[in-house]
Parts: sequence; structure tokens; C-alpha cells
Amino acid sequence: MLVFKFSLLLSVASGVASVTYGTSPRNGQPLPDLLYATIDDLQSGLAAGTFTSVDLVKAYVARIHEVNPLLHAVIETNPDALAIAASLDAERAGGSFRGNLHGIPICIKDNIATLDKMNNTAGSFALLGAIPPSDSTVAAKLKAAGAIIIGKCNLSQWANYRSSNSSNGWTSRGGQTMGAYYPMQDPSGSSSGPGVVSSIGLAAAAVGTETSGSIISPASRNSLAGIKPSVGLTSRYLVVPISQTQDTIGPLTRTMMDAAYILSVIAGKDSHDNYTSAIPFDSVPDYAAACNSKGLQGAKIGIPRNAITVSATNGPEITAFNASIGTFKGLGATIVDNADFPDLAGYVNFTGAGYTAAPVVGADFVADVANYFYEMTTNPNGIKNIQQLINFTETYVPEDYPDRDIARWLSAASLNITMGDANYYTALLKQYYYGSNATILGALEKYDLDALIIPSSMAPGYAAIAGYPIVTVPLGYYPATTNVTYNSRGTLVELGPNFPFGLSFFGRRFSEATLVKYACAFEAATNYRQMQHPYIIPNIQLVDVM
Repeated sequence: MLVFKFSLLLSVASGVASVTYGTSPRNGQPLPDLLYATIDDLQSGLAAGTFTSVDLVKAYVARIHEVNPLLHAVIETNPDALAIAASLDAERAGGSFRGNLHGIPICIKDNIATLDKMNNTAGSFALLGAIPPSDSTVAAKLKAAGAIIIGKCNLSQWANYRSSNSSNGWTSRGGQTMGAYYPMQDPSGSSSGPGVVSSIGLAAAAVGTETSGSIISPASRNSLAGIKPSVGLTSRYLVVPISQTQDTIGPLTRTMMDAAYILSVIAGKDSHDNYTSAIPFDSVPDYAAACNSKGLQGAKIGIPRNAITVSATNGPEITAFNASIGTFKGLGATIVDNADFPDLAGYVNFTGAGYTAAPVVGADFVADVANYFYEMTTNPNGIKNIQQLINFTETYVPEDYPDRDIARWLSAASLNITMGDANYYTALLKQYYYGSNATILGALEKYDLDALIIPSSMAPGYAAIAGYPIVTVPLGYYPATTNVTYNSRGTLVELGPNFPFGLSFFGRRFSEATLVKYACAFEAATNYRQMQHPYIIPNIQLVDVM
């Protein structure tokens, strides 16, 4: 039975005791409330014997079943999750501990392949039953670290690289994902399911992918911490692709510390993905090491004012962003306002700035999706290339064609450039310039900055086209008086009361450790996530399954 809990203000300040719900029948200790529980909270309880990983899996799966008929955040759960949890509990009981993710249930986006009883389909029946040769590198690293992959999160189909007229969070397999902060809330995308899963505690955390905005936007819209890593920091091997020049994998979590724990596990070089060879270090940093309240002391932070646009509806975001300047200064940072992008006009005029129209991304998709199909050891639908994918989607009724078109595939298939030819490299060099020297890197170098800040809704495109990192944290919520605006299909509320929004940090490539440090300090000082409840919260807690 679904239970709707309307918004209440919480007085949970950063650094105080964790929020609890009930006591353990095993040792009488308080149990963490799964709406708020952090990885540290869960590890403390597991270490003390207050509960087990089996208990966690039972509780999270029950929470998924409770709300998924309405929110459609999870496409499928892992039938082996309980057995995996029991094995990890046994390891712990025997004195073995793999690290921060040992026994922690995590949901991953349904485009990150696992070689198990779950599918990996990007939300499409075209890939249903396809079997990869192994786990994706990211999934393998999570499993090796002791994480329990509890299920596959819903998404915008094909990571939003199919239609020009679909909706965020819709797939033919998983239905329409909705956010939990307002009825029929647009969850943003394409990592829509990971955003909703983390926002209401359907798993301890989630992992998504981004080509342009697909981690940062849903993190912002679901009041989460999110990390869009530099392209090449996390391997894309056996992740359903859009573009090898822009794709990246990263966490969406309730705290920046949790995101840092996950990033330290999934980052690193991989012989299957040559982009990871650009990582400038051999040992992956402990990204959580500098996650404390003093991380902004001495930081020099710029604001690219010429990239911040005011619209008829985004006033609350602009107001909150401007108010945050005082917080940064109070935390010991120097703010350089008007640290503008040097060639913003060139970026705006560059057609590649919109990734769905970029010739590089289109050429990448044509080649990369064919390579992904080729990797499959079992491919029930026999799809080997983009034209066969188009044919399947046009003729398989559940794919909802032509109501949801295939405009992006048709555009990619009709390009007169191919990956690796002279025109491709000419376009790629332009793309790198407009995403670096013309914008992010240009401002960082010109004003001698450590990082830039910008409202999250304005962040993705700049970092996407040159593979730069973004880290986002909650910044606030739209007021209760906000007018309700629907999407063009009338199926989702695009903007409405209590919609969350975020603040994003830009930095140089592979500067995630610095950005995480800054984000942790801002998060600790503001704690915006705790200031607004979702309107729908699962009732099931650990105490109900023990």
C-alpha cells in the first residue's frame, strides 16, 4: 500500500546524530531510518550486529515494491541479492571486510551490464535477453568491493538518445519514472531511476551515466549529491554507449561522502577503455579523505556570470545561488565574481554544444552501439548496427513508435562523417576547444581559479563536450506557490512546488578530489537536503523485516 507523506521541515543539522527508526531486536540498538541512512550509518550497524546485509536487502526490496507501482524507478531487482548478502554477511562474521561498500545494496542504471540473472537493456526490448561476455568494469569493481547490486534502475530510454519527443525517465520496459517531490514530478534524466532510488532510500545509493546532464540534472532535481567524473576516470566497458568522447559513469547519493566512497571504487584505469589511460595517477585517490567542513578554506572560486541566464521561471534558483556566495565566503573561500567564459558567444554558436545534434556524438553512436552489439555473447534479436536497431524499434509495438520517434538515430545514421575521418577530427577539435579554452578551462586559467560554481540547471553542456568533471550538491527548493507546468505530453510536471535544485562545481580534468572537498564543506554548512521531505516516502523500514 502506498503512503503519501507531505512535506515537513526537518531540524536535522549536519553533524548531529543520525535519524533513527525503531530498535534492533538483536541488540536493542537504534536502527537507521532508510530515508536518511548513509553508508557510514549502515556500516556502523553492520559492524555492531544491529542488522545484517540480508536485512538491508529485504528492507530495500520491500521499499521498492511498495512505491515502484507509482514511481517506476526500478526496472528489475536482482533475484540473487539475498544470497549475495548472506555470503557477504558470512565474510564479515569470519573477520573479512572488503571496505566501505561491503554488504551495501546499490542500484545501477539499466545500461551498465552485469553478467548475472539481470538484464541490461537501456530500457529497450531490443536488448532484452542479450548476454554480455562479463560484468562491465564498473559493475565488477562494485562487486569486488562488496557492494550488492540490488537491481537495475529505470532511465530515459537509450540514455535519452533515441527520440526528440519522448519524456525524461520513460522506457518501454520500465514505464514512466516519476520523482518523489511532487505528484507526477519530472525526475529529469537520463539517470532518472538512480535519482529517485537514492532520493527516497530504495537503495543505499545509485550509479548512473552521463553524456550531457544525465547525472547532474537528476541529482539536482532529486535533492542529491552527484558526481559526473571526467571522461576517462571511470571505464565505459560494457556500458550501453552514446559517445566515447562524452560518456562517463558516476554516483547519485544522499551525501557527498557516499558519492566519494563510490567514486573511489569505480574509478581507475582499464585496458578495455583506452580513455582511462589519460588518468594522471596510478593509484585512485581516496576521494572521501578530505570530506570535511573546512574544505573551502583558502579556495579561490569563480562565478562565470555570462553563463548564468535568468528566465521567467528560474528566479528561485538565481536567488539561492546568489545567497550562497555569503556561505562560501563564510567558509573561507575567496569569490571572484564575473569570472566569465572567454568565448561564450563562440560556444553558443557552435552546433556541437547541443550533444543530440553534434556530429561527433552521432558518429560515435553509430560506431559504438555496433561495437556493443558485437560484444554480446547472446543477442536474441540479432541486432548488429543502427539500421537494424531502427528497423526493430519501428516494428516492435511495445517500443511505442511512432508516438515516440527515433529522430536522433535517423540523424546519426544520415551523417556524412564517420568516426576517425578528417571531418570527424575537425569537429572533435572544435568541440574540445569550446568545452575547455572557450569556457571552463579558459575561465579557470584567466582568473587563476581553483574551481567555478554555477546553478546546476546551467552546468551540463559546457563540461560535456570536452569531458570535464562536475560535482553537484543540493541548493534549495522552489516555493510552494510555484505554478505547475507540464511537459509537452502532459504526462509529467516539469516545474512545480517543492522541486529541488542544486549548485554545481566545475574544475579541471581529473580534479574530482578538489571538487569533492569543496562540495563536502558546502554541504556540511547548508544541509539543504534535510529541509524538505519528498511527498511520497516508503513506509517499510529495517524493523519491519527483522
